[in-house]
Amino acid sequence: MHSSAIFLIEFGAIILGLGLLGRLAGRLQFSPIPLYLLAGLAFGEGGLLPLGASEEFVAIGAEIGVVLLLLMLGLEYTASDLVSNLKTQYPAGLVDMLLNAVPGAILALLLGWGPVAAVVLAGVTWISSSGVIAKVLNDLGRLGNRETPVILSILVLEDLAMAVYLPIVTALLAGVGLAAGSVTLAVALGVAGLVLFVAVRYGRVISRFVSSDDAEKLLLVVLGLTLLVAGIAQQLQVSAAVGAFLVGIALSGEAAEGAHNLLAPLRDLFAAVFFVFFGLHTDPQSIPPVILPAFVLAVVTALTKTATGWWAARRAGILGKGRWRAGGTLVARGEFSIVIAGLAVTAGIEPQLGPLATSYVLILVVLGPLAARYTEPIALRLTRKRSSADGVPTPVGVTPDPASATAPALEALEPVEDGRTERR
Repeated sequence: MHSSAIFLIEFGAIILGLGLLGRLAGRLQFSPIPLYLLAGLAFGEGGLLPLGASEEFVAIGAEIGVVLLLLMLGLEYTASDLVSNLKTQYPAGLVDMLLNAVPGAILALLLGWGPVAAVVLAGVTWISSSGVIAKVLNDLGRLGNRETPVILSILVLEDLAMAVYLPIVTALLAGVGLAAGSVTLAVALGVAGLVLFVAVRYGRVISRFVSSDDAEKLLLVVLGLTLLVAGIAQQLQVSAAVGAFLVGIALSGEAAEGAHNLLAPLRDLFAAVFFVFFGLHTDPQSIPPVILPAFVLAVVTALTKTATGWWAARRAGILGKGRWRAGGTLVARGEFSIVIAGLAVTAGIEPQLGPLATSYVLILVVLGPLAARYTEPIALRLTRKRSSADGVPTPVGVTPDPASATAPALEALEPVEDGRTERR
């Protein structure tokens, strides 16, 4: 059979399969990411049906998927939002980094993988999944809750940190020296700072230039500009993902909204291809040896993410239930953990890093929505049992706060998403 025909058959089967898996995930009400990863494992080396003719095209599609993921992420925020969050929420960002990046780095060092793999695994365990969390907040009807801005602020800080982290990882994986790595980081920081400055001062001008009432013209301009900037960033070893993220930040208003609506289906398509591509490069037989470390790491970082959200919500003045909801919602890892691990897999620094990252994400992308839903009731039940064991009567649903003698009284009423008050 002609190679082009084989390519069309293979790629068509992949897209059709992804569509069916996405529909199945929708009915089961959880993220399709683990199903996409499993599909990649099935079609990859050592899987049930290895690909042939379409693998090169899938690799290109995966690169476009990463670029579109970061572009769409940038479109969600304005430069002023990022600057404001950086000023007011940076302590929560620092706590988030320390509690969640350190366990990944420690495990990599304990496994003898070396400092470069430690930096990569630290990023895998650090960054929460914005896509999964946004869907969970919407599904649970929590978009109007008091703790939601705290959750979103942490996600924004993580996304902004990626503009610094990704160039560092790219330089380390490329094996450049200290001097060259410092230059790369300086260029990345300089470009990021310049883009933020231009976006704050001239964002409306840029958006008016890009904006168009014709959907076709807007799509072509935004997509072409994004791929061009991403390619230039990649050439400078800054990371194509960072370039795409900065393009998204620079756009605002009608241009950002229109681009978001037009690019969302493309993002979903190529992001799904990216997850399949990552699975293609993971041998299923390499997963069993790393299941135990991945599970332990998942449990530890689920707890540290919960602690991060709880602390950040407490710092923002959120009481009782909202603290536990914030913590549980942040547990999910997903697309960006795979993006970071994918860089290391492509560079070939540690054969077991890809399988461990796959297992880790599979566990937490499933556990994340469950943690968001059940962390609060479980925590309150355990708190009540502990208070009863100590002989201290606790009103139903009230979490004592040792830092505030008036906390139980204040927590008797708490606003919920529809503006009413919830009797605890």
